[in-house]
Amino acid sequence: MTIKQLNSHIISCDASIRDALEILNDLSGSPMTLFAVDDNQKLLGTVTGGDIRRALLRGLPLSTPVNEAMNTGFTAIDSDRNIAAKVAEGKRRKLKLIPVTENGIITDIINLDKIKALLPIDAVMMAGGRGERLRPLTISTPKPLLKVGGKPIIDRNVEILEQYGITNVFVTVNYLHEQIEEHFARRNESLPTPPANVRCVLEPRRLGTLGSISLVDGFRHDNILVMNSDLLTAIDFEKMWKHHMKSGADLTMGAVPYVVSVPFAIMQTDGTQVKGLEEKPTYNYFANAGVYMMRRELLDRIPQGEYLDAPDFITSLIAAGRRVEYFPIEGRWIDIGSPDDYRTANELLSK
Repeated sequence: MTIKQLNSHIISCDASIRDALEILNDLSGSPMTLFAVDDNQKLLGTVTGGDIRRALLRGLPLSTPVNEAMNTGFTAIDSDRNIAAKVAEGKRRKLKLIPVTENGIITDIINLDKIKALLPIDAVMMAGGRGERLRPLTISTPKPLLKVGGKPIIDRNVEILEQYGITNVFVTVNYLHEQIEEHFARRNESLPTPPANVRCVLEPRRLGTLGSISLVDGFRHDNILVMNSDLLTAIDFEKMWKHHMKSGADLTMGAVPYVVSVPFAIMQTDGTQVKGLEEKPTYNYFANAGVYMMRRELLDRIPQGEYLDAPDFITSLIAAGRRVEYFPIEGRWIDIGSPDDYRTANELLSK
């Protein structure tokens, strides 16, 4: 929240119930919750219309101080500790707002109606490719800035990250990088307090899916989400993060189901001898979705400024005995790599 928005939800614990009602009335259109603080701005409780109604039913007059009506069993996030769990708790309790405190003093207020979670991870989006299969569309426009449903593909992915409370975002750029850099410079100027701080990182040359991560400086968390910027997906990043943490994986791959139907009878053989026939079989696989969640410590395994693709990196992790998991993506997933994919994505969002 901005400072103005933050202050509009804070009230002195010595203020009257009448004062609280007047402030709540002015919050029309915003979550109707106030946070009561003492003279040192330390959070003491929360006040809603329901709290005031219960106080009045107890016979308390409108002149009663807020501290006699407030709820002291509030949920708050203490700095960076247990952020995801506290937000999940707030969601379960159907709270609208949850305060972030430092030494008991409110530093921010999170609107739970606007986010799905608040995940303690950083994000890197790969946006340096040339998009050659989409030519001529990408001759003068980088693929991440192609519009799907009237909005650049990469903006849709930034908005999804913001919904999960991921605010530290890096975009690695190379081909037509000036356009992407200018795009996010304009975005940051147009939004006084953008939910996510998006910074572009320029590759001096193409470094592959993961090689460019070695150029990023400014990670804050122990886990990093890495994804292609040209995906159209409805992945649940909270579920993926929980799976990643619970499994103890070093790296978790997003995976999409891939079905291969063979229109012929397949022979089961021993040498040149046919042992049986399987008529028109169907095989089910999981394919790499271009979305990865990895422990930050793995950055030490990525050579500085050298070309490195994700499959090679993952293969090296497996060979070294590191734990690699997969997380099935449910619902929509489109890798916008061809004109047909691009048309499909636009048709989908137009509906």
